[in-house]
Amino acid sequence: MFRVWRRLLGLCDRTVLEDVAFDEAEQVVVAHVRPKSRWTRRCGRCGRRSPRFDHGDGRRRWRGLDLGTVKVFLEADAPRVACTRHGVTVVAVPWARHGARHTAAFEDTVGWLATQCSKTAVTKLLRIGWRTVGNMITRVVADIDAQVDRLEGLKRIGIDEISYKRGHRYLMVVVDHDTGRLVWAAPGRDAKALAGFFDQLGETRCAQITHVSADSAEWIGRVVRQRCPDAVLCADPFHVVSWATDALDEVRRQVWNEARGAVTQRRAPRATGTAKMLKGARYALWKNPENLTDRQQTKLAWVAKSHPRLHRAYLLKEGLRVAFQLKGQAGKDAIDRWILWARRCRIPSFVQLQRRIVKNRTQIDAALDHGLSQGLIESTNTKIRVLTRIAFGFKHPEALIALAMLALGGYRPDLPHQQTT
Repeated sequence: MFRVWRRLLGLCDRTVLEDVAFDEAEQVVVAHVRPKSRWTRRCGRCGRRSPRFDHGDGRRRWRGLDLGTVKVFLEADAPRVACTRHGVTVVAVPWARHGARHTAAFEDTVGWLATQCSKTAVTKLLRIGWRTVGNMITRVVADIDAQVDRLEGLKRIGIDEISYKRGHRYLMVVVDHDTGRLVWAAPGRDAKALAGFFDQLGETRCAQITHVSADSAEWIGRVVRQRCPDAVLCADPFHVVSWATDALDEVRRQVWNEARGAVTQRRAPRATGTAKMLKGARYALWKNPENLTDRQQTKLAWVAKSHPRLHRAYLLKEGLRVAFQLKGQAGKDAIDRWILWARRCRIPSFVQLQRRIVKNRTQIDAALDHGLSQGLIESTNTKIRVLTRIAFGFKHPEALIALAMLALGGYRPDLPHQQTT
């Protein structure tokens, strides 16, 4: 009979099952257990054999996975030991992590569900609070980090920041281009936060980094050049093209404001229609030509005929986008021609843009030569936003980072039945 209960409770070989009872008062199943003699009196933090200190708080319970609709608890003594490294601490137990009030199987199940389900589904299914879920995920990720080195073998990385909460709350994220894994994340969006990653990476492994992709922020480039002087820093083509889109939109707003001024001064019905047409042409100017609808193509043709300066700005934006599609030397030659074109276009926003591109030319050429972009990192950021939305936010960023590392770090916990198999 005890063999059946051991399988139902998911107990490991290091645990002795003494008795199983049903608590009528609390309507729960209580399994009385203890570690085998070989695994007693071990420090809960490092697992070293240590002398007994006292009885601690006596017997305590750990919540296990439910049996149908009935809650299950494991009950055992929880004495304290005097560890030479960590001092007085509660003994380690084979069925739960240190400091937890739930079994390891329960926490692994919570960790798996948190990456698959919404906050409401996890809390209702397992009958726990969302703050408890965050604490469990943090312990599960810490357990994984103790077994694997996420920063081992990094060669090509991407660096970016993501807003996770209102009030300018940001996370710095680092992704491995070769494996697609999220390897590091921390609160902040400044040089100090990024320096924390390279401090953790260490001088030897910093020297092994060959390529770094980023969004051309000066402070990122400065930190990368200080810590990884031999790495090739690549600018993200998407961000460079977005600069051109912003310059184009500045020209569109100028033309639109001029049209609105004409309405105020002359009260001309034609000018009113012009202002409305310019406002409605925003997406036709932003989108790639191959994605335009018939109506947007008509608007673009109207812009080319009635506002040549705005249309010239649109062609400049498209010319820069095409240059990044060419790649390699052909792309660099196209960038050279584009810079000459923008320099004499007499559109202030694009004259300023070509200066910015010349300033970041080395990083842009590296992106064309090596084909690196922030596409993978932006995809990771999107998944983090989805996790944040599903979870309806966390009170502390550490819980969000733990969930992101659990879902996107490449080391998800297995469900208990998969571990048994």
